[in-house]
Amino acid sequence: MEEEKMNLRLDMDVQKLETKKLRKGKNKVEGDLDRLKTDYKRLRCSIKATGLGKTSEQWCQEIQEEKIKVDR
Repeated sequence: MEEEKMNLRLDMDVQKLETKKLRKGKNKVEGDLDRLKTDYKRLRCSIKATGLGKTSEQWCQEIQEEKIKVDR
């Protein structure tokens, strides 16, 4: 009976340690995800500010406009 209690306590301690380890990992991953989201938002803002976020149709139209300017 005592041995069984001891084994259960050991199992409980192991489970607590594993849970603690998983929580630390989860917190790290969540922090990484938050940083990636922030970086992504900054990148999208930079793309918009520089005009690189245009569609291929917009680029084609801009190229056509530039060709017309050059021909004049």
